[in-house]
Order: sequence, then structure tokens, then C-alpha cells
Amino acid sequence: MNRKIALRTAVGASAMALAIFSTAYVAEATTDEPAKAKEAAPLAKMSHSAAAKKLGDAGIGITSSGGCSDRNNSSCTSLDQVNSATIDGAITLKGASKCDLTVTGGTETGHASGTYSHWNGYKLDFHMTGCLSSYVKNTFTSIGGNKWKSGSGNIYFDEGNHWDVTFHNCGGCLSGGKG
Repeated sequence: MNRKIALRTAVGASAMALAIFSTAYVAEATTDEPAKAKEAAPLAKMSHSAAAKKLGDAGIGITSSGGCSDRNNSSCTSLDQVNSATIDGAITLKGASKCDLTVTGGTETGHASGTYSHWNGYKLDFHMTGCLSSYVKNTFTSIGGNKWKSGSGNIYFDEGNHWDVTFHNCGGCLSGGKG
């Protein structure tokens, strides 16, 4: 009989602890500051070689005017410290658009600063193609100033000679990114 009471007490204590934890978690998640909760979560960063391999495996090319990948050289195209969601977003874009994609800018120095910047791993530049331009302009919502916004919240900016894309997320991650 004492074993049953001890077991019920232990189960009851566990359930109470779970309820307290769940209530605290829900209270935190429903505050008026969801952006702070998101920012507090660490972003998964990738090395240049890992990101380049993942893009290459998906059929996405990378080109560099300087023929290099040094993050501290503005003539290079680096993917060092890129967010994994950014790479997954590029793969989703390729699968959804069915366009050939070539990355022309990554996390290297020389781009504008800011929270959602190239340096911080949120942006990639893509070679301007008719296929990509048509896909973006006919699929996403124009938000003015040569910018379009996808349903997932990613921003596509037509800078004249390339597409500057801010990946706030992976864009839906189509079946592992391969569409």
C-alpha cells in the first residue's frame, strides 16, 4: 500500500511540475514581444564548405568576382557564418521556381550592415535571370521600391543586376528543399 501512495505522490508531483513548466512556457510564448523570443534562439550557422556543398548538391552554383571565398574580402563570395535557414531557403527557391540559380554574394564584407544583413547570414545575392525575375514578380507580392515579399515573409529586392534576397526563414522547405 505504501508503494502505491509513493507512486501516486511521485506521479502527482511530476504532473504538477509539468503543468507549472507548461504554464510558464505558454505565458512566455504569448507575450507581446514574440520577436525577442525568436531572437533569443540561437541561429544555426554554417561553414563556407558545408553551405557550398549543400547548395551544390541542390544544383545551385556559386560565383565570385575574385575567385575566392574569404569572408573578409569584398571581392570574394563567402558563405561562412550563413544561417542554415538561408541555405535551405535558397534550395526551396530553386525547387519552387525551377530556375537555375547562382549565388553571387553571401556573407562577405562590403554589403550594407543591419540585423538582417549579408554579414549576419540572412541574405544572399543571386545572378539576375529572366526565369528568376519572372518567378518572383509573378508569384510574390509587390511591396514597392523594386521589392517583393513571399508568403513566408522573405524579401526579394531587384537591384538591377542581381536579386538581393533576405531569408527570414527557409521559405517552406519544400520536401527537403528539392521541390
